[in-house]
Amino acid sequence: MHELSPSSAKLNAMIKAAIADEKITPEEREQIMMLADEDGVIDAHEKALLGQLQELIENGSIKLVKA
Repeated sequence: MHELSPSSAKLNAMIKAAIADEKITPEEREQIMMLADEDGVIDAHEKALLGQLQELIENGSIKLVKA
């Protein structure tokens, strides 16, 4: 297993926080998307994290709320 890139590690932490809170604001979601694209490459781990976040939003496990 390889180490996570710095952006993947930050992304992982932000998504885990959203899961723990069970909510995310549009601003936080935008921040996550910008972080994922920060280095110009969305690697496999980042894609998996973003997919998991999207799935949790779609199934209602994480609520999209106003700030």
